[in-house]
Amino acid sequence: MKIGIIQQRNTENCDDNRQRLVAKIKNLASQGAQLVVLQELHDSLYFCQVESVDNFDLATSIPGEVTDLYSQVAKECGIVLVTSLFERRSVGLYHNTAVVFEADGTIAGKYRKMHIPDDPAYYEKFYFTPGDLGFQPIDTSLGRLGVLVCWDQWYPEAARLMALRGADLLIYPTAIGFESSDTPAEQLRQRDAWITVQRGHAVANGLPVITVNRVGHEPDPSGQTRGIQFWGSSFVAGPQGEMLYSAPTDSEVEQVVEVNMARSENVRRWWPFLRDRRIDQYDGITSRFLDQ
Repeated sequence: MKIGIIQQRNTENCDDNRQRLVAKIKNLASQGAQLVVLQELHDSLYFCQVESVDNFDLATSIPGEVTDLYSQVAKECGIVLVTSLFERRSVGLYHNTAVVFEADGTIAGKYRKMHIPDDPAYYEKFYFTPGDLGFQPIDTSLGRLGVLVCWDQWYPEAARLMALRGADLLIYPTAIGFESSDTPAEQLRQRDAWITVQRGHAVANGLPVITVNRVGHEPDPSGQTRGIQFWGSSFVAGPQGEMLYSAPTDSEVEQVVEVNMARSENVRRWWPFLRDRRIDQYDGITSRFLDQ
């Protein structure tokens, strides 16, 4: 499968961000991409650096005018497209939602982000209700896509449940970066941990992982921090965690990466982790903490 990834710098102009994405999607399709994956909340700046009710104006209904745009480009290019939108579900009810479009432009399915962070400069709990669709892969003409979003990538349970439901790929639209006051050594540790944990999901489940992050500096509108330097580093890993492609930390990327989908079958034969799981001994995994 030929997979296109778009790592982009964003501006305050949502229409400009979308039009640049559309042009890049078409370019990747012209290079043979069958599946294109976009970064988290790709239509706007990462507005969760502050808590402001005005930012709810950025949300969109699904389906709606914005999904019509991505539906049209998916159909025109004949690709499966993974997007990441700020969903307005109802008055006062919003989600961080990945929407997958089939090659004919129809909505194949959506996933609402389950794990919602609440950290300095990542005030997502103010905006997003935790997802209620579960860890359910989305069926497409290219296979079953295990789509998760950003903070979900730190949780092996999420990746495992997608794998147990037959996902062929794990896909993570992402928005993560450095707070500039961190030391260079700490910044490196954070980025390496982020890459390592997701490569671990590939290994543990015998599945390719596609992670697409945003890039560039976005200032903190409140001025309380120095903003976020999004670290790019989008990557595609194979089912043994092997790096098939790694993007730079500081520049935009449009890249087509070829993934051998048959390899997952062979890897799972060599390393039958699913066979050897002790499901009779895992009751404690659903506890918040196991007191001694």
